[in-house]
Amino acid sequence: MLHDEGGCGAPILLLHGLMGSARTWADQIEWLRGYGRVFTFDAAGHGRPAPAELTTDAFVADLARATAGIAEPMVVIGHSMGGLHGWMFAAAHPGRVRGLVVEDMAADFTGRTAAHWAALVEGWPQPFPDEAALIDYFGPVAGRYFRNSFERAPDGYRLHGEVATFRDISEEWGTRSFWREWGRLTVPTLLIEGEFTITPPGQMRRMAELHPDAEHIVVPAAGHLIHDDQPTRYRVEVQRFLARVLRATPEPAAGG
Repeated sequence: MLHDEGGCGAPILLLHGLMGSARTWADQIEWLRGYGRVFTFDAAGHGRPAPAELTTDAFVADLARATAGIAEPMVVIGHSMGGLHGWMFAAAHPGRVRGLVVEDMAADFTGRTAAHWAALVEGWPQPFPDEAALIDYFGPVAGRYFRNSFERAPDGYRLHGEVATFRDISEEWGTRSFWREWGRLTVPTLLIEGEFTITPPGQMRRMAELHPDAEHIVVPAAGHLIHDDQPTRYRVEVQRFLARVLRATPEPAAGG
């Protein structure tokens, strides 16, 4: 579940979003190796058994056990669900995190439901026979994301977990807020929000206002998958953050 992607120096842990996998960070790993030793992680329920209770706290406990062998404090970079798990981990284990990047995730989705979304997922025409079919169905950005996440069998690509599991993970977010845990954070934090965010309006900005050492940026023309949708801007911002937190020299992003 924990994959050592190489590099030297401070550990950098990458946490994927709901229905993602460690492989969804493939395009970021090479340049991140210039800043430290990179690890990716497959969350429980994503290609491996889910916890008995589908709570955020159970997923964070699983993450803590899986990374117990990483002795040095980590920079944790998380997308969506991974961002939430990252800050919940930092709140529970403050001595194990030196910096935090949260991509397009907010602290309070109370009242929202995933039932309609789960019904749409149930209707996906699985298996998808090849990568072209994924891109045709989901578009170029999400299509590549699911190509890197889905299990590939002889008959094509299919989900690497149960729809009910993904639904219940998301459903929990509609029953509680995570402001209390957010309020305990003091570690340097970068909040990256897409122009076409899934988060409640203004909430990520408010998160930055409540944090003693947080910066909030909005990436124009980006949807929820910012690191795939606008990879150059994402890289520039994360490199700048890593340079500050790790006192490293930023490397130029491709294309400038």
